[in-house]
Amino acid sequence: MRANARNWYDDEMARAADPNEEVAAVAAANPDVLIPFASIDPAKGRRAVLEAQRLIGEHGVRGFKFHPNLQAFFPDDEAVYPLYEVIAEAGLPALFHSGHSGIGTGVPGGGGLRLKYSNPMCLDDVAADFPSLQIVLAHPSFPWQDEAISICLHKDNVWIDLSGWSPKYFPPQLVQYANTQLRHKVLFGSDFPLITPERWLADFEQASFKDEVRPLVLKENAVRLLGLG
Repeated sequence: MRANARNWYDDEMARAADPNEEVAAVAAANPDVLIPFASIDPAKGRRAVLEAQRLIGEHGVRGFKFHPNLQAFFPDDEAVYPLYEVIAEAGLPALFHSGHSGIGTGVPGGGGLRLKYSNPMCLDDVAADFPSLQIVLAHPSFPWQDEAISICLHKDNVWIDLSGWSPKYFPPQLVQYANTQLRHKVLFGSDFPLITPERWLADFEQASFKDEVRPLVLKENAVRLLGLG
């Protein structure tokens, strides 16, 4: 079985164009390879809560993706908590972009994006206040990798995915903990089309992951997180 989470970003600066309903429909037509994740702009407030309920109840959405840089919000803002409550009550995961953003890199003013929103420490309060909510920190969290590792060690409901970077460039402490204390909490991800799965897997094969850890990262941890077993 191969499963991919597919989503778009719902925000006023959105570059992508697939509405959540279309993502859900494509996933429903290809359930053996696709799992639908939705994106909702937290700034919608009560409308965001209602939209999440509708997407879960009517469209079978299986998770939610947030991009604090693009959506310009701090994840620990309690105004967003009602939205997290809906996701937690449904038993679904919430994935958050963390660390540096390739979007805006090298353009004047970073394209208006502010990196402060993607510090993983902003999710420590969320993990504490919603212990049943499974939280995924997307990407190696440069320049806050140690913070991400600490949160993932401390909070049993926090995970780290490895998308967005080639494994050849992973911070050494990330590989170290993936091989040891966090071996059951680290997840495969490529960030296609920026990195193809083929390239990511080829570089992963050359990286310093233990043989017994590789199947955990590539499949088994995600099976537990997504309830696929």
